[in-house]
Amino acid sequence: MHSLQLLPKNAKVSCFPTTLHSSNAFYSKTLSRRTLLPLKPKAKPYTTTLIEAVLQWNRKPQLAGETPRVAVITSGKGGVGKTTSTANIGLSLARLGFSVVAIDADVGLRNLDLLLGLENRVNYTVVEVLNGDCRLDQALVRDKRWSHFELLCISKPRSKLPIGFGGKALVWLVDALKARQEGCPDFILIDCPAGIDAGFITAITPANEAVLITTPDITALRDADRVTGLLECDGIRDIKMIVNRVRTDMIKGEDMMSVLDVQEMLGLPLLGVIPEDAEVIRSTNRGHPLVLNKPPTLAGLAFEQAAWRLVEQDSMQAVVVEEEPKRGFFSFFGG
Repeated sequence: MHSLQLLPKNAKVSCFPTTLHSSNAFYSKTLSRRTLLPLKPKAKPYTTTLIEAVLQWNRKPQLAGETPRVAVITSGKGGVGKTTSTANIGLSLARLGFSVVAIDADVGLRNLDLLLGLENRVNYTVVEVLNGDCRLDQALVRDKRWSHFELLCISKPRSKLPIGFGGKALVWLVDALKARQEGCPDFILIDCPAGIDAGFITAITPANEAVLITTPDITALRDADRVTGLLECDGIRDIKMIVNRVRTDMIKGEDMMSVLDVQEMLGLPLLGVIPEDAEVIRSTNRGHPLVLNKPPTLAGLAFEQAAWRLVEQDSMQAVVVEEEPKRGFFSFFGG
């Protein structure tokens, strides 16, 4: 692999790898031509992979909208990657320099602390805060790897919530995070439980935007369409989707719907496309999110790009790139 151009010492961006802005002309040219400008004026242009192109892009995204941005990550169907997306997008935002509070709103089956490797540090939850047994700052678990990231669990797996806990209690919790002495976070990410029952209603109540996670199969798409309608009825209009577990070999064989088909069926702006990656299971078992891997995997880079678009309230357009031969995952979608 060719050497990459590094950031200067006084640069504001400290994360690695940096992400690529989807709406930039450079992004579309890289996808179609797969070339980069030379690092030195006398050097000749060379062909490179998209990973190298992403690593070349060095700038911090511009935060759009009013803070805090309260986003619920939901799907309706279980097992499509909500918690994995919350962990990786949340840490990506923290690496970009934004303060993030991730709330695990799955009361009975919480798993976000496991994916982040913070399960042994959760001593207090929102239940103790509501009961007056601890302060809110004691229930927040700060990630030692990235101090901008904090985790907050609603309850312990075997504990029972107060009878009055619901959407209003979660709204109070978000308001308390806004008014805390440490400062208002830039992002509050709510990991929504599966289904559309009371847990779903509670999780979406304080949110003003949503990230819908789906996989390219008919069961997940039907549930995603149903959840989209419920979100819109609740007044959430800013809804973007992430298509997870995409396999290009199955798309080529017409055994899986393409990302373009999914976008046309749901009619939602596309925030990101995540390829099927065996490293997801390994990172989950280690409590080490994909975006922290070095060297980065394709799925990790895709989560980084999704976080970048979330910051700037941007989206991408799925297209079929006519290229012979078609190489790899990124041949099936563009910026």
